[in-house]
Amino acid sequence: MKVISTISELQSRIKSLNLSPVGFVPTMGALHKGHLSLVERAIPDCPLIIVSIFVNPTQFNDKNDLKNYPRTLDSDLEMLDTVLRQADIVFTPSVEEMYPAEDKRVFRFGNLDNVMEALHRPGHFNGVAQIVSRFFEIIKPDIAIFGLKDFQQLAVIKEMVRQTRDKVKIVGSPIIREADGLAMSSRNMLLEPEIRKNAPIIYKTIKQASSMIREKDIPEIKSFVKGSIENAENFELIYFDIVDELELKPVTKKTKMNAGKKYYGCIAVKAGKIRLIDNIEIGLD
Repeated sequence: MKVISTISELQSRIKSLNLSPVGFVPTMGALHKGHLSLVERAIPDCPLIIVSIFVNPTQFNDKNDLKNYPRTLDSDLEMLDTVLRQADIVFTPSVEEMYPAEDKRVFRFGNLDNVMEALHRPGHFNGVAQIVSRFFEIIKPDIAIFGLKDFQQLAVIKEMVRQTRDKVKIVGSPIIREADGLAMSSRNMLLEPEIRKNAPIIYKTIKQASSMIREKDIPEIKSFVKGSIENAENFELIYFDIVDELELKPVTKKTKMNAGKKYYGCIAVKAGKIRLIDNIEIGLD
């Protein structure tokens, strides 16, 4: 693999290699096996893969969150070296390289702007759209791989691609979990030991919630989720919603769920000082 930090060198390298389709895996670093699974998902289809490592400031509505976000470039490169091939590229630009001028673009995503993460992190998805569209302009990938853990983000990116008529194919890759069920996340390394020990309660709870849909209505399920999470010391439920796959509209009653549609239970939890998200498919059958 080759590590590149400037747009001009990256574009020159892509042009000289002349390989297609080009696969793209955007990351903010602090890599784990979940990130590597995205790369592995792209390898069979893409003779050239570009992985970006860039902590994007425009998607953080909390300056302390941006400041404390883990940055582990050396170990990230070591991990990527175990899966990337000789032609593949790791793109590690600076903020100045990606944003030579302030990005004032404003994206509109309909209902996706009015639910879950969008309500609790104002401006977050606009920042995501800014940086992802910027990467798409620079790299012009054929395929881009995103993790399903960031369920709403994936829906936002698909909508952005629809609006911009970009020809990139967006692929969602399954959540990778720790042995105890906790969804892998760069934020997990920030958890205090006792909090980390209890963090599997998140997946355990939503897994149980998904099985309750057969016998219980949604208000009862939401009440169970809140009680289960907040029964753990220093855990606070931010939200739990059951939403449809496309527009992420929250469903309030089981009778409003359509057997032909896919639904997901999406959760955000404050675990000590760290914010964690997860989701699980919830089916009527």
